[in-house]
Amino acid sequence: MNPGVYVDEIGPGPRPITGVPTTIAAFVGFAQDGPLTPTQINSFAEYTESFGEGAPNQFLLHAVRGFFANGGVRCYILRLPPELCGADLDREVLWQQVAIALAPLEELSDVSLVCCPDEYSVPGIAAALVAHCERLRYRIAVLAAPPNASDCVGPPQDVQSSYVAYYMPWLLMENPRGGAALAVHPGGHVAGAIVQNDLRRGVWKAPANLPIVGVTGLTHEINRRQQESLNQLGVNALRNFAGDGIRIWGSRTTSQDPEWKYINLRRYFIYLEKSIQDGTQWAVFENNGETLWGNVKRAVDDFLFNEFKSGALFGITPQEAFFAKCDRSTMTQNDIDNGRLICLVGVAPVRPTEFIIFRICQLTADAQACSS
Repeated sequence: MNPGVYVDEIGPGPRPITGVPTTIAAFVGFAQDGPLTPTQINSFAEYTESFGEGAPNQFLLHAVRGFFANGGVRCYILRLPPELCGADLDREVLWQQVAIALAPLEELSDVSLVCCPDEYSVPGIAAALVAHCERLRYRIAVLAAPPNASDCVGPPQDVQSSYVAYYMPWLLMENPRGGAALAVHPGGHVAGAIVQNDLRRGVWKAPANLPIVGVTGLTHEINRRQQESLNQLGVNALRNFAGDGIRIWGSRTTSQDPEWKYINLRRYFIYLEKSIQDGTQWAVFENNGETLWGNVKRAVDDFLFNEFKSGALFGITPQEAFFAKCDRSTMTQNDIDNGRLICLVGVAPVRPTEFIIFRICQLTADAQACSS
């Protein structure tokens, strides 16, 4: 070869898939002032600077305070129009206005948790948040029972979904202006604890047995018998344990589908799906043939192998924990001709341990004598 400059064209190989963030929340509610468009906030001080201190009964203020106090690192604030607070409108009109108010949330691609601590001030907004999460598929709603809810009543039908985490009772916080403690929606505190759980342990770990800080108590106590009933209804209890303080004592969704009854399972699949979707965008418009199929499969295999090594998947070997197929067995000729690349992925996630059961046998004196 003669001296000179040469160009080699190298086809696209498998590119590493990186996990998407799971620690960014969005809060919707009423504030003293501030923009009516989503605003990124990195601290409680930034919140008060943009949205004001507000009145003591504005739950958004306390939710954001609780979020950062419990380990939250970044969130968006979507301030609702004041006229929606306690609005007495026709149901259809109110639903339309709520949908319009929530629409900007759809532009936030990095949000994984959404919460409206003022959900009981706007009829229908909780159901609208659930519909929003189900439609976008990549986030869950953190909701709460009404402040005076009975311990034997589960979530209403319109918020029963694998995209919902539902908590009770409400929390008590010190009133910064003095006087009686304030009863506040638990969503912000819970969301902060979930974020901290993701950062320390991983999104696949159950967000339960986590401490709630920055509070003085609960609006009412839940005992073990009540907890058992709530657990079956898809309600996650906040309980006060002597020596351990207030803890999140449950990690269930409100779904009636046994496959999706755990929050961490739903959130982990959200994480996997979005990571793979975002991490394989490079394959768009590449030639739909065996070379591309092999590259996509290797990229997915590598990503899932790292998940297996982290302990997120069940099995002793990678073959027991996951598989990825991308070949003519996953696509028809019609799929290939029309530019559809279909990769079949299966994973065996680790599920939470909710119940630890010991079987204890009492040996008789004769049995002990025989064994000695």
